[in-house]
Amino acid sequence: MLRIKFLEISILILSIILTCSFFTKTHAQNSAIKTNEFIFKDVPFKACHASTIESTNEGLVASWFGGTKEGNEDVRIWVSRKINGEWTDPESVANGIQHQDKRYPTWNPVLFQYPNGPLMLFYKVGPHPSKWWGMLKTSNDAGKTWSTGYRLPEDILGPIKNKPILTQEGRLISPSSTENDGWRVHFEMTSNHGKSWELIGPINDASQYNVIQPSILKHGGDTLQILARSKENYVISSWSYDSGYNWTELKPTNLPNPNSGTDAVTLENGTHLLVYNHSKGEEGKWGGPRTPLNVAVSKDGNSWQNVLTLENEPGEYSYPAVIQSEDGLVHITYTWKRERIKHIVIDPSKL
Repeated sequence: MLRIKFLEISILILSIILTCSFFTKTHAQNSAIKTNEFIFKDVPFKACHASTIESTNEGLVASWFGGTKEGNEDVRIWVSRKINGEWTDPESVANGIQHQDKRYPTWNPVLFQYPNGPLMLFYKVGPHPSKWWGMLKTSNDAGKTWSTGYRLPEDILGPIKNKPILTQEGRLISPSSTENDGWRVHFEMTSNHGKSWELIGPINDASQYNVIQPSILKHGGDTLQILARSKENYVISSWSYDSGYNWTELKPTNLPNPNSGTDAVTLENGTHLLVYNHSKGEEGKWGGPRTPLNVAVSKDGNSWQNVLTLENEPGEYSYPAVIQSEDGLVHITYTWKRERIKHIVIDPSKL
């Protein structure tokens, strides 16, 4: 009888401990999230995807592609600005019209604000990712008005999904990739606001790892790291010790990847933050559910800890973009069920 009572008490205590641990973790996660909102509700398109976000001296600017369905000719690039705490109605700023009888879909916008310079909007036009080309527009008024889009030089695609980084020397490094000869990563560099470009790579031949859509982390000095989407069920990493000219062999991290886009940023305090889907496909298969959507952090870029769940219900929550604004807060946008774009603000000190 005493043994039974002891067992019952032990089970009760363990249950209390687990329950308290769950609520403590949940409360900590909830307290880190400062804002959880949709950028828009009613819009003139059925589907949207591939958002990007940037901070300007006049506030936040977000962009994405939207139309009847990804890859359809009517898919355009849309922009919204956050003014006085409210997002403006989405405005179409780019399309794939070539002439009155030919039109292509647009893809994967990427925003980048040059310090004391223009806001740049990179995007792609073409029938398919294996055949698209890079385009660029600029804005001198924080996204209110835009220049005429122009095509980037041959073989220069612009940042393929995630933002470029600016080195201390003023060199812009765009993380890019191609899908026409296996999935391969390369880099595009400019020191004159895109007037001329230098092509680096590709850094892999797709024989072992098929990777696209890298994001770049800064480790101080000339050391850079990429994290990339892969077909191999893991987030894949590579390192450069000469500011992006040469890269190490690709290797998997300890984080899963269901063949879905990720994005990462190095915070002001040196912590690295990644937004990704913590799931993967079945053994021997690539591709899995694009849920849950998570935030992981790392001090060294090698060991990653999953610290926050943004979405965990059935559905697609994917293609995140992440930045840190001047006030230290982290801004994340992502695809919500291909119907809307969600914006979440996180206080990284509470992760």
